Amino acid sequence: MNIHQTNLRDEGQKFRHRTRTADGQVRASVALQEPSTLWFNTGTLCNIECVNCYIESSPRNDALVYLSLADVAEYLAQIAARRWPVGEIGFTGGEPFMNPDAPAMLRLALERGYRVLVLTNAMRPMMRPRIQDALAALIGEYGDLLTFRISIDHPDPAKNDAIRGGGSHAEALAGMRWLRDRGARCHVAGRNLWDETEAESRAGFAALYAAEGFAIDAENPGETLLFPEMDESADVPEITNACWGILNKSPRDVMCASSRMVVRRKGAARPSVVACTLLPHDLAFDMGPSLAEAEGDVWLNHRHCAKFCVLGGASCSV
Repeated sequence: MNIHQTNLRDEGQKFRHRTRTADGQVRASVALQEPSTLWFNTGTLCNIECVNCYIESSPRNDALVYLSLADVAEYLAQIAARRWPVGEIGFTGGEPFMNPDAPAMLRLALERGYRVLVLTNAMRPMMRPRIQDALAALIGEYGDLLTFRISIDHPDPAKNDAIRGGGSHAEALAGMRWLRDRGARCHVAGRNLWDETEAESRAGFAALYAAEGFAIDAENPGETLLFPEMDESADVPEITNACWGILNKSPRDVMCASSRMVVRRKGAARPSVVACTLLPHDLAFDMGPSLAEAEGDVWLNHRHCAKFCVLGGASCSV
């Protein structure tokens, strides 16, 4: 098999060259095919600090500062100007509802006719009265065009809270009940962190949904996403062009074939567009300030590209 795999002693040589693997093969790259999702990272500040958060969000981390409503409006205009066939706008963080402009951002995207996906922990920032009033209005006006993906790492409170902090499971469920009672469309994002099969994980979520009356399908990966752990120190293969045929997989299947994300780095004069929602801090995946610049190819020169996207088959979109 031509997936490049070295011994652990050689791991330090991998992922060093943008276009070549450690043994000199051409690294796989992905062209932007039909951009269907544009993500906005509203900032890395979060009300909680999860173990192994892939972008290190916390109450103190403002490496990615808040985007503004004007920033979002600018990139929505660029979508139209570039004639990107985007149907979905995603908002992530950090915790999006820490950003005071979040409700207005959602409304702007919905008014422009996009489906909107917002990733939230459904905890205190979302449950502030001002935010509740704004969200209740949006849910009433736009219905299923607005989806909330709630982060619950595990259906068992003890396991979830070991990662997300004491009481986080109960607080997230309270937020989900509030959304449910207003007819909101909800999905869940969990993690494959524990020594259990995917079937066992999905059965646990199914039991939670049944007990709470949540209209979420535990067997549908689009409604209950189980993300693999992303260990920066793990020994993972480098992906070459030959791998697509070996794995019977198309570059079109990878997230960066159909999506980009807008971020604003602390101290930067303007936002940037990055190739991947998982790599907002890696400047090698910063494609420049405009969507025009972001139309370039993406070289899969990171462990997450291999483990999460190509081999894991994961996606951040609905």
